[in-house]
Amino acid sequence: MKNSYTKIEEFAEGQLLLVNKPYQWTSFDVVGKLRNSFKPLKLKVGHAGTLDPLATGLLIICTGKMTKQIDTFQAEEKEYTGTMVMGATTPSYDMETQPDKSFDISQLNEEVLRNNCKQFTGDIQQYPPAHSAIKVDGERLYEKARRGEDVELKLRNVTITQFELTRVELPEIDFRVVCSKGTYIRSLVHDFGAALGNGAYLSKLRRTRSGNFKIEDAWEVMELVNTIRDLKVSDVHTAR
Repeated sequence: MKNSYTKIEEFAEGQLLLVNKPYQWTSFDVVGKLRNSFKPLKLKVGHAGTLDPLATGLLIICTGKMTKQIDTFQAEEKEYTGTMVMGATTPSYDMETQPDKSFDISQLNEEVLRNNCKQFTGDIQQYPPAHSAIKVDGERLYEKARRGEDVELKLRNVTITQFELTRVELPEIDFRVVCSKGTYIRSLVHDFGAALGNGAYLSKLRRTRSGNFKIEDAWEVMELVNTIRDLKVSDVHTAR
């Protein structure tokens, strides 16, 4: 998807861009960086599917007229790889917050862990994390959670097509998940630990695929920004 562009106006006509979201960037940070790179051209830029700041990987960016198709791209099946840590939980279900509970993992073994995946495959229900971007009464849940307020979480129906463990070296477990839109991998990890009478939190997450689009075809953010800047310079020279 690293198309060759000749004019900056091509982005206004509508482009789908695959970007590798960096660690600790929000999805909006990526959108903002690209939007600023187009200036002075005023251009619609949006993303199709939020990634948490601590996650990396494939972010689909749409520009210009292509933004009208964001909902279509957002509805596509997703694939993730990641790492969970057994024997503890955190309020955010990931490393944004410190562990609040610890558990004995001496009774866990690889067979038990792999068998535990089966109940999380298919159509399941999960609660989103309290530290999530879902809006309640016009405010993000994580804003309420960070103030220590209780938030009412509602069960969501999601589909897990594949859930496999790719490395078991306790307390760490690497995994791969293929799932529907709206699936919270943090919640999946949290529930995975709870189902064993134990605890687990997410330590790494990477989106590797969305629909037919793969991370291998993605731009690095600054690589794309520099390409856009070069096009603007080229346009200025051509106009002279």
